[in-house]
Amino acid sequence: MVKEKIGELGDYLKEQRLAAQLSLRQLADQVGVSNPYLSQIERGLRKPSAEVLQQLARALRVSAEQLYVRAGIVHPDTAEAGGVELAILADAALTERQKHSLLDVYASFLALNERDARPADPA
Repeated sequence: MVKEKIGELGDYLKEQRLAAQLSLRQLADQVGVSNPYLSQIERGLRKPSAEVLQQLARALRVSAEQLYVRAGIVHPDTAEAGGVELAILADAALTERQKHSLLDVYASFLALNERDARPADPA
């Protein structure tokens, strides 16, 4: 599922880059990443960090939240509501690793609460 999300993100980024009439090299320069790295993102081979997604969003003039959703970092329903995930991703005081750890813990709590809220199966 994550692999599919990364592929979808890459396709979307390529579409947006072409619509903006930017070459791969031009976009890579604007974002501050290497040309091969950006190419790997577009081909679904690499998952970019939240910071790289923010830079891509800025360069392509698209919503960073939309890129987070397409990358599978943020759940679509949460992105619309503003969400805890977006606050974590926006916190400049946290490292990338800390952000992902917090997101994982938060997601596990939500999954646990959802499981506990389901009615028991009267088998």
